[in-house]
Amino acid sequence: MVPLRWSDDRDLDEFTGYLRWLASRCEVVVADGSPAALFERHAQEWSGWLTHLRVTPTPGPHNGKVAGVCAGIHAAAHEKVIIADDDVRYDDTALRRVGEVLDGADLVVPQNYFSAWPWHARWDTARTLLNRAFSGDYPGTYGIRRAVFLGMGGYRDDVLFENLELMRTVRVAGGRVANVPDLFVRRNPPTARHFRSQRVRQAYDSLAQPARYCVELLVLPTVGWAVLRHRTARVTGVLAVAGIALAEWGRRRQRGTSVYPATTAAFAPLWIAERGVCAWIALVRRLLLGGVRYHGGRLPTAAHSTRWLARHRASRG
Repeated sequence: MVPLRWSDDRDLDEFTGYLRWLASRCEVVVADGSPAALFERHAQEWSGWLTHLRVTPTPGPHNGKVAGVCAGIHAAAHEKVIIADDDVRYDDTALRRVGEVLDGADLVVPQNYFSAWPWHARWDTARTLLNRAFSGDYPGTYGIRRAVFLGMGGYRDDVLFENLELMRTVRVAGGRVANVPDLFVRRNPPTARHFRSQRVRQAYDSLAQPARYCVELLVLPTVGWAVLRHRTARVTGVLAVAGIALAEWGRRRQRGTSVYPATTAAFAPLWIAERGVCAWIALVRRLLLGGVRYHGGRLPTAAHSTRWLARHRASRG
């Protein structure tokens, strides 16, 4: 199932072609929160060969993607469901492997890679590689068992980092989460404009991971200390080499070299510098503005902690 909320239809032909390919292999559900005119055009294009649902945006600061996922999974007719963003492009191998892993798990976490490599795709992939160096990245697609999702009552929509919220909610509900770092699923790269617009928002996600966030906040003070001590070249050099080494390790783990070009690890120092600045901007927005802007409102919470979710689940009985 695909949660969708478009403001224009520039990619409609390519996306429709992909959906037709997908519909020849499995049930397809599109949960569409696009404006009325776009929704009607989508309905004309997709009528008769997939399930097209209208999703009404919830007033206030809510994550619309969560509403789409919940609507789509409720409408699905099968136990094994794949959730995929509109830029994700599965192939037969990836579809089959997600289904196989779901035989022994409740949530499957694949890894994304880009179908093309403009400069900003390489820059963003450095983040993916650093995440892979420690565990795994957070992709734009998951496989989940429908019964588990319905049994846990879905997941909360008052968060920005909905992927982490989903994973934590499944674990709190007793589900089995399978990270599969060598299950690669292609996705189309964003535009450079969209990439730039996501820098602070992605940094805000780290508020849900305090240890990681503290490390990111230390980058800027460390460089400032180095400048004051006249050790700028040495300290930044160490940070750059360490970043590239970690990213390269993430690239080499679990067959990553088969999909991630060698040049992507070289972008790690740029990503670390970016995150060191954006982490502080995110903190300022949290403290002074109450969160980051999201579809006309502000979301203060990146994702709830496992402990909070467990207490909330217990309080519901």
